[in-house]
Amino acid sequence: MLQLDPFYPIVPNTTWLARLLPQGIKLVQLRIKDEPEAAIRTEIAKALELCAQARCQLVVNDYWREAIQEGADFIHLGQEDLADADLAAIRAARVKLGISTHSDEELGIALAAEPDYVALGPIYPTLLKKMPWAPQGLERIAAWKSRIACPLVAIGGITPDRAPGVFQAGADSVAVITDILTNEHPEQRTRTWMAVTGPQRGQTGGLVKR
Repeated sequence: MLQLDPFYPIVPNTTWLARLLPQGIKLVQLRIKDEPEAAIRTEIAKALELCAQARCQLVVNDYWREAIQEGADFIHLGQEDLADADLAAIRAARVKLGISTHSDEELGIALAAEPDYVALGPIYPTLLKKMPWAPQGLERIAAWKSRIACPLVAIGGITPDRAPGVFQAGADSVAVITDILTNEHPEQRTRTWMAVTGPQRGQTGGLVKR
């Protein structure tokens, strides 16, 4: 089974990626929004190069066609993008797949796609965007974990202080966006996250490809 690094930052562009990679991150998602296709492909290609140099696993959000074309080996899909995606083409390209879930129905849909990991959120209230779902809470992490055979990523409102409880509830990895991107000192905050997740990293050994 795939093992994920316990710290999973999500960044909007390669400028942010270049800032965080020197802090030692080993797993990161590139989540580009509302850009022309040419710009998306350029960003993915640059991100792959930067991550290869830093020996960091890159996960591309949503743009699965462009990710495959540029040689990415890991993508993440939300439920809407999953409905429109060609899963056969993704598997034929030997690309690993993570899927977002927010409800029992969405978990069932995700598991039918045989993902390499499942993300659950929001665990806590989040300021990133208005969510139609109530915060899931730690209890839902344990319930999800009992139903899946792949790693579980927790996302939404998680801070370094909250992270130990999230791991104790059963999450394998913690995805982080605003806690880093809105911090006054994001590089320092990233190093704090690396320290907080260090014990989990010792248990999992970081991300290991199957």
